[in-house]
Amino acid sequence: MDNSSKSLRFIVLTSLSAFSVYSCMYAFRKAFSVGVFDDLSYLGVEYKSWLIIAQAIGYMISKFIGIKIISELSHGSRAYSILLLIAFAELALIGFAFIPPPYNIGFLLLNGLPLGMIWGIVFSYLEGRSTTEILGAILATSFIIASNIAKSVAQWLIIDFSISEYHAPYLVGLIFSIPLIIAVKMLDQTPPPTAEDEATRLKRVPMSAEDRSKGFGVVSRLIILLVFNYLLLTIFRDLRSNYSSDIFLALGYAKTTSVYLSTTIPMTLIVLLIMGSIFLIRTNMKALLVIQLMVIFGYLVVAMSTYLFQINQISGLIWVVAIGTGTYISYIPFNCFVFERLIPAFNLSGSNIGFFMYIADAFGYLGSVGVLLAKNLLTPDLKWFDFIILMGYWVAAIGITISIMALFQFKKSQHNHRAGYSSPEFIK
Repeated sequence: MDNSSKSLRFIVLTSLSAFSVYSCMYAFRKAFSVGVFDDLSYLGVEYKSWLIIAQAIGYMISKFIGIKIISELSHGSRAYSILLLIAFAELALIGFAFIPPPYNIGFLLLNGLPLGMIWGIVFSYLEGRSTTEILGAILATSFIIASNIAKSVAQWLIIDFSISEYHAPYLVGLIFSIPLIIAVKMLDQTPPPTAEDEATRLKRVPMSAEDRSKGFGVVSRLIILLVFNYLLLTIFRDLRSNYSSDIFLALGYAKTTSVYLSTTIPMTLIVLLIMGSIFLIRTNMKALLVIQLMVIFGYLVVAMSTYLFQINQISGLIWVVAIGTGTYISYIPFNCFVFERLIPAFNLSGSNIGFFMYIADAFGYLGSVGVLLAKNLLTPDLKWFDFIILMGYWVAAIGITISIMALFQFKKSQHNHRAGYSSPEFIK
């Protein structure tokens, strides 16, 4: 078998196994959000919002913990860790089903607590390779597809089998348990990066506290801008995902089981094509600059499609596809590409993606929780559908501004650090 065939086989098997593991994780995380939980509220806040906030708090705590744990992760226990964490999340869903409201709200916090670690473990198999963009692009489509598959299965159980909104989530988890175990076993067979990978992307290693302090200090101003941008995208992405049932209810598709998947397919194809193209950019700094332009484009798609929908120039379903596509065009690069290229671009040896990504994720979910609380406490009568439209404009306007600032900061940081590195390939 020649090298090109081996490379293709590696990409197919590795991306498929990583995609499958993370897709299965969504079955344990997102199935509950299909429930509407009408006429339930506590302390003046909708019951469903309490559930979403509780899970988001657990997920956020997990991300802050992950800054240390994922950055220090050794490779020997990864597969076991994934299965143990997801088993804990499934037990929390069982508790959610059998403990009556409002006392079951805390089980959603427990459900989110382990799941926030899964991305860092899965991506540790993929980072630091010349093919990371391709692998990451395919993995990232799970953000779009898997959530909607989980919701479709949950809705199928609720509508066709009259399963309650409380029991559907853990049953969806059980359905995906066997595929999860198989996928984890496949992923754990992934070979380590080659010497050629390490020459172009730097070797990725567990980080000590000193390594974390040093790595952050080199690019601190850039990281602050990137984290702020990612915070905005996480807020809007979570709003759109968690309240998709409210969007489809407002558009008249509440009982259409296939609507989640039918709106997902075009989003996935467009995003996968755009994300995969980053692989063609060999120079790391150029890739970082192109990614910022891509982020700006995604924001523009969100704002323009929302405006066209409001003036009745596009249908509701086209709008759903458009804002989803725009959001993921901007959001996915932060999960797969920005920090993958940042490490070699600034020669941050002794680093890994997990450290930088979990800083971004931690504050992203902190922002998401903050917006959920603010909306429920300050504007409880504003419908989620209208709130999402309003947030689309604000997120796009602020995000474009920050992205432009980040473009200038990339160029400034490049100039400031150029003289300090002996490998101009990384910074040209």
